[in-house]
Amino acid sequence: MELRKMQEEQEVQYLSPFATKSKDSKGRERKEEDCEVRTVFQRDRDRILHAKAFRRMKHKTQVFLSPEGDHYRTRLTHTLEVSQIARSISRALSLNEDLTEAIALGHDLGHTPFGHAGERSLDHACKIHGGFAHNEQSLRVVECLEKDGLGLNLTWEVCDGILGHRTSCNPMTMEGKVVQLSDKIAYTNHDVDDAIRAGLLSRSDIPKEFTDVLGYSQSQRIGVMIRDVIENSYGKPEILMSDDVRGSLQGLRKFMFREVYNSETVGREQKKAEDMIEKLYAHYEAHPEMMEGEFRILLENGTPTWRVACDYIACMTDRFAVSKFSELFIPKGWEKV
Repeated sequence: MELRKMQEEQEVQYLSPFATKSKDSKGRERKEEDCEVRTVFQRDRDRILHAKAFRRMKHKTQVFLSPEGDHYRTRLTHTLEVSQIARSISRALSLNEDLTEAIALGHDLGHTPFGHAGERSLDHACKIHGGFAHNEQSLRVVECLEKDGLGLNLTWEVCDGILGHRTSCNPMTMEGKVVQLSDKIAYTNHDVDDAIRAGLLSRSDIPKEFTDVLGYSQSQRIGVMIRDVIENSYGKPEILMSDDVRGSLQGLRKFMFREVYNSETVGREQKKAEDMIEKLYAHYEAHPEMMEGEFRILLENGTPTWRVACDYIACMTDRFAVSKFSELFIPKGWEKV
């Protein structure tokens, strides 16, 4: 018995009419034989989990740069929280949970070191070439950079969800829309938690107008938002929130930008990170021969130097970027041999 076909039949029978069925996938750029056990979206999920870029996220910052405590979020733990929220919503709405999980696990693969500070810096550094955006870089990772330039050859639906997870985008599947909203739910809530842990906020600082709607703890807020999305989206071809909950989420995000993301404490360290990334970019654009491994292959295949410099730096972890910066720009003590 071919287990994949049995799962595909179950999807047709049990999933919502608005769900993306595995058998209806638009396919991959390069044709492949189907797996006997896994659906196409399950294969995509597994490919992402085994990718080098996925492993690197454990050493990439979310908000607080190079935190000394063990309990601050990283890009990897953020990704796992997005996946958990998105899967809960998708399951309740009878959407394709495998597709949702694959998109969620892949959505930040192209993020820079040092969070959005690194992204701003790279965007500024290569603005003349069209700029840098982490969602576009995530797509580039799965299409071009993994497996020494071969890419992961993911399905169209997963690639669309990865590219479309930013607010300004419009993912074409319901599962992509779930991940897009789950990303906001996840980072707004866990960034509040991390800011309290860092001493930048106390629970009493969060405006009562938001806590009255969303709750006082992280688990309460996430629970309220998930239930609200399910109740307002059930049986509909859109992913929706009620006006009260959506307004409170947007208000909480604005509060976080004002009190945390743009605060003097966070901004001081982010400015250092931005300066570091810009100097690294300028150096590698001027000295492409110093880039290693698959990035040298990209250069040999005719990829523009600026593009490879972006790829190289975006793939760095925080500590690797610091190590390279120190190696290139910090003088070392001289020792007699």
